[in-house]
Amino acid sequence: MDQGDEEHEGGGGPGRRERDILALERRSFTGPGVKERAIREELGLAPVRYYQLLNALLDDPRALAHDPVTVNRLRRLRETRRTER
Repeated sequence: MDQGDEEHEGGGGPGRRERDILALERRSFTGPGVKERAIREELGLAPVRYYQLLNALLDDPRALAHDPVTVNRLRRLRETRRTER
């Protein structure tokens, strides 16, 4: 994760961008392209970069401590997809 330009909480939690990514993942999206549009407009990231950051974030203990429900759900999905390949 890029940490040089991030705002970090005093307690060593995830930076603002990481918190924003987790918040976006907690939301539900209807229809094709809605999530990708939100990624571009709200986070200013290309979807490919977003998913790269998200994947790294799932292995970050700070993210797990910040939002264990979301991180564990996404870890399960990732593992399911890996075993299906």
